[in-house]
Amino acid sequence: MTDVAPESTHPERPDGQLFALASRPRESAVADIARQLLSQLLSGRIAPGTRLPSERQLAESLSVGRSTVREALKALDVLGIIEVRQGDGTYLKQSTSDLLPQAIEWGLMLGQPQVLDLIEARRHIEVVIAELAAARADDRVVETLQKHLADMRTARDSVSFVEADVAFHLALADAANNSVLNDILVSIRSLLRVWIRRAIHVAGETETTIAEHAAILEAVRTHSAAAAGEAMRVHMEAASGRLQESLRDDS
Repeated sequence: MTDVAPESTHPERPDGQLFALASRPRESAVADIARQLLSQLLSGRIAPGTRLPSERQLAESLSVGRSTVREALKALDVLGIIEVRQGDGTYLKQSTSDLLPQAIEWGLMLGQPQVLDLIEARRHIEVVIAELAAARADDRVVETLQKHLADMRTARDSVSFVEADVAFHLALADAANNSVLNDILVSIRSLLRVWIRRAIHVAGETETTIAEHAAILEAVRTHSAAAAGEAMRVHMEAASGRLQESLRDDS
């Protein structure tokens, strides 16, 4: 665990401050502090397990009251992004696997640039992956995709459906036989789960998503790269629309 005392020198901050935060008008301070803390977290410059500066030091650096900082930290605590240890301090959650989906969820709602960039990148990457998978897939890959699609159809709940959906996309990435594209998709599994869960919640049903995946599978089965790319493009546009609608509902 990294225990960074507020007064210690941080390699990227010559003034010794852990967070590079800017002050904002009081009425937006709570949301803004929370947003900036999340942005710092998603930047990857602050490791899970790092201790945050105290409420007093954050309040002084932001020129806001301690109560405002306390409310911002409380929001992060409720979301599971930080951990408050009585008598010890406040820490970023140690487990990245637990932290990342929650950070992405909140990043979506706040319109964080990093998360929005991930969404944009995924839409293009998935099309390329589908095209390559169609050209390179063998019978084993088709059988695997059929299994994941069947799991989507028979899913007992939303959790099972999301996992089957994610597995379908990861199997496609594996079938594309491109290590870089595969690694990228594997690295954003948390985004996939959040995206799919929110999208099916908005849709209120899963048959549309299943039909979109079935079209991709059929194109892969017939080794039609153009058809697979187009089917994935249709799916990504529809899924993106459902995701955006979920964000508007939050607003």
